[in-house]
Amino acid sequence: MRKFVFFVLMAAVLGLTGCGYNTFQSMDEQIKASWAEVLNQYQRRADLIPNLVNTVKGETSFEQGTLTKVVEARAKATSIQATPDLINDPAAFQKFQQAQSQLTGALSRLLVVSENYPSLKANQAFRDLQAQLEGTENRITVARNRYIKSVQAYNVTVRSFPSNLTAMMFGYKEKANFTVENEKEIAQPPAVSFANPVASGAIK
Repeated sequence: MRKFVFFVLMAAVLGLTGCGYNTFQSMDEQIKASWAEVLNQYQRRADLIPNLVNTVKGETSFEQGTLTKVVEARAKATSIQATPDLINDPAAFQKFQQAQSQLTGALSRLLVVSENYPSLKANQAFRDLQAQLEGTENRITVARNRYIKSVQAYNVTVRSFPSNLTAMMFGYKEKANFTVENEKEIAQPPAVSFANPVASGAIK
């Protein structure tokens, strides 16, 4: 009887291995690690923004509407609780992605408008923050790409035979992924005239 139970257990183990159970475990851990890195880089960006805003405030004639949009976009993005379970909720994930994209757009406008202020461009603190922000945006792109690739591989496994049978048996479902739809449009810096903003009355 013991031998029979042993052989049944061995067959079950081999069956799970053959139909992708271990693969799901490995991929799931990879996705969690990739997602943690995405959140880490977004948090790094959020932490830089208050100092950037305070530095820009020193330019008394700077367009206040631009600063307000950055502050509001940051508040919205950081108000979303980005738990590990968020990647299993497509609606919540889309909301998170949209908030981060809006923050990207607000920051892009701030940096473009800052080109109108020579004194701000000459400010060493502003230049340092701008360089840190640009570096963080690059790291966000790298982290997002890693996450996208990890989720794509996982989702293909969920849909493919025979691993899809394992997915159904153990409740593995497709995970939400980043999309590029509308994101380029949201992040596109607006056209800005580089004429003297004070003289032209464009900025109040």
